[in-house]
Amino acid sequence: MTLANLQLGKNGLTDGFAETVKNHFKNHRIVKVSVLKSSCRNKEELKKIEERLLTFLGKNYKAKSIGYVITLKKYRRDVR
Repeated sequence: MTLANLQLGKNGLTDGFAETVKNHFKNHRIVKVSVLKSSCRNKEELKKIEERLLTFLGKNYKAKSIGYVITLKKYRRDVR
């Protein structure tokens, strides 16, 4: 499996960043997004970022967060 790593910085989750994540799934099956301290400070904000990413990407994607790293995985069929 191929893996891509991205960092979410002080601008937070913008449409451009979400589009970049979606474009990475053309070549990779798993994308890890490291959320920096300048972007969010607590787990509730991290959960909101995760949910916004999933709604933008669609139903074929699943997310899991460990620490301040969100791991996104693409499936062929609808998961959610």
